[in-house]
Amino acid sequence: MRIREENRNMFLLATVTLCCGAVAGTLTLLEPVFQPASDRLVAERAVIDVTRISDQTPVRVVGAPFEPNVNPRQR
Repeated sequence: MRIREENRNMFLLATVTLCCGAVAGTLTLLEPVFQPASDRLVAERAVIDVTRISDQTPVRVVGAPFEPNVNPRQR
């Protein structure tokens, strides 16, 4: 049984899509196994220091303020 020439592109597309989906699904299922435990807990233990954020010096903005062009015909 041969694939007709006009159907080869669709067959190739379907094959590549299924293979990529299988690889992505397998990696998604195996991600908790291969990920080190220390990396998973970093986000839970992270503390945001609010005092450092408020101590930053303000930034000087140079140039005109941004105004979106809602009317494309007007410049």
